[in-house]
Amino acid sequence: MAADGAACHPIAADDLSGLVDLAKTEQIDFVIVGPEIPLAMGLVDRLIAAGIPAYGPKADGGELEASKTRTKQILQKYGIPTAPAAEFTAVEPALAYLQDRGAPIVVKADGLAAGKGVIVAQTPAEAEAAVRDMLESNKFGTSGSRVLIEDCLEGDETSILVVVSGPDYLILPTSQDHKRIGEGDTGPNTGGMGTYSPAEVVTPALLEQIEREIVRPSVAGIAAEGIDFRGTLFIGVMLTAQGPSVLEYNTRFGDPETQVVLPRLGCDVLELLWRAAHRQLAGFDLQETDQHAMCVVIAAEGYPNAYPKGDVITLPDPLPAGVSVIHAGTKRNDRGELVTAGGRVLGVTALAADLPAAAAAAYATCEQITCVSKVYRRDIGARQLRLRL
Repeated sequence: MAADGAACHPIAADDLSGLVDLAKTEQIDFVIVGPEIPLAMGLVDRLIAAGIPAYGPKADGGELEASKTRTKQILQKYGIPTAPAAEFTAVEPALAYLQDRGAPIVVKADGLAAGKGVIVAQTPAEAEAAVRDMLESNKFGTSGSRVLIEDCLEGDETSILVVVSGPDYLILPTSQDHKRIGEGDTGPNTGGMGTYSPAEVVTPALLEQIEREIVRPSVAGIAAEGIDFRGTLFIGVMLTAQGPSVLEYNTRFGDPETQVVLPRLGCDVLELLWRAAHRQLAGFDLQETDQHAMCVVIAAEGYPNAYPKGDVITLPDPLPAGVSVIHAGTKRNDRGELVTAGGRVLGVTALAADLPAAAAAAYATCEQITCVSKVYRRDIGARQLRLRL
């Protein structure tokens, strides 16, 4: 993060000892762990052992995101709707499976790959290339030493964020992400190029079905596995013609979904997370406002592949009412200028009475932000906006 007034510390996300020492030095009362890597490595375990309360799953819960095969095993074991799949560590059996299943098909690196380890292959050749990239060429390192190959589901995708505290849970407002880099949902997958909330494709009746068939058995199944999960269970759901089906679990507040979901809550978010971490979630009044939110991600040209760093960014000052800019891949250079430092650079989020107004405010702000390498999709929320015309 690189914003005026923010105290930044040069500690890597995987430096667990450094992070715990920082929390002690700063006398932190409560830590909310965001990234997936420290969760999977056991940062929450370490913080709790040091007497520091934390929100987020321990390492055994973090494994649900760190291993796609582990998630698939739980989904299948507890009868939660998901695509048929098989896991492989060798190329030839994987290619034989691909030949049997055909295309389109999805090839996933088992481990963490910064949102880039999922390949939706449209042809057998693309699928074979993905398998070879992961198992032969080590494109994703040890994260790709095991692959999960699953049938490609078709339909609308939605993100269901659930605050979990052992057996108790609360479902947050719905949202819909845009994973592909290009407009019209083209090009490779990314960590997310924009989102909006609420997602009207998730009707009240459909949300009840998702809770009954997916959320409730997921929370119960995770607990039955002996995992005391206290954190965010982020469930990627595909709304197929046969019903909702789970694409993946994440174990944190994913971005950019969180950037449109949290602003729409009318409750005290810190109290919500504190109570979840302390097994006091039951009876909490989760309030959802009537406002709509849109987030447009500004990325560096070339993302999710090679992209430049160090390009100077200027932001409108002041920001328009109802608009916030969340820093993702930025830093200050030696001259104190705000510059790019990652593939996804900024999240421009607008809150308004309806989605067209939120879209107008977010895109107007994107136009005012200057950066020579900036790129962003201009069709975030297009499906829902068209439905409203």
